[in-house]
Amino acid sequence: MELSMQYGLAFPYVDAHTLVELAQEAENVGWDGVFYWDGGGTDPWVALTAVALHTDRVRLGTMVTPLPRQQPWKVASEASTLDHLSQGRVILPVGLGVVELERMGIVKDYKIRAQMLDEGLDIVDRWWNGETFSYDGVYYQINEVNGMPPLQRPRIPIWVHGSDKQSQLRRAARWDGVKLSGTADQIQQARQTIMAQRTTAAPLDIITEGQTSGDDPEQAAATVRPYAQAGVTWWIEAIWDTPQSTGGIEGMRTRIQQGPPRME
Repeated sequence: MELSMQYGLAFPYVDAHTLVELAQEAENVGWDGVFYWDGGGTDPWVALTAVALHTDRVRLGTMVTPLPRQQPWKVASEASTLDHLSQGRVILPVGLGVVELERMGIVKDYKIRAQMLDEGLDIVDRWWNGETFSYDGVYYQINEVNGMPPLQRPRIPIWVHGSDKQSQLRRAARWDGVKLSGTADQIQQARQTIMAQRTTAAPLDIITEGQTSGDDPEQAAATVRPYAQAGVTWWIEAIWDTPQSTGGIEGMRTRIQQGPPRME
């Protein structure tokens, strides 16, 4: 069986100029995606727009957007606008957000946030249809607005955060990708559960995040191969801590230039 996987980079907070520079270097050495922290500070959609205008191939997205903390129609509009500017390269990863890190006084009940996430995703999806619609939810109400379809059809791929919770696995079955943590065997089991609940024949991306050694290509390949065999389609190289642990921006640049962990 031929194994294939795409490789992205999860960027921590860096200023927009640095993000553009590093994203260009990532594209030049073969990384497939650039995903930027959505946690305050620099606006991720503005920063990713700058990246879109200075790259040609890499996919672009956040990692991840805490949708219950934001206005879903605004996120839908921003992502759609960026999709047109980037010629169809946007991915929208979303989640509940980390309550323990919240500083803005929003709802901190995970059950309520989960309900807000599901309503928000419905709004985003309907916004992208481009038709006039109204929405009467528990947490969001909209009265006859016109959405804006993205360039990608039927929609920008939506990735949701997953775990062993049945509610999160059911949510994942509705959308286009799921980000999972754990061993390759654990991810394979979660994937099987999701696929059993899926009602569409559209492909489902399975995403996981980890770290590989850029100094040892064979070891890097050995790290990612079991995940590819388990059905993972995207490996996101986590360089969240790199600025603090391995030389700051130059440490990030070194790992980027070493390239993705190819299995050839």
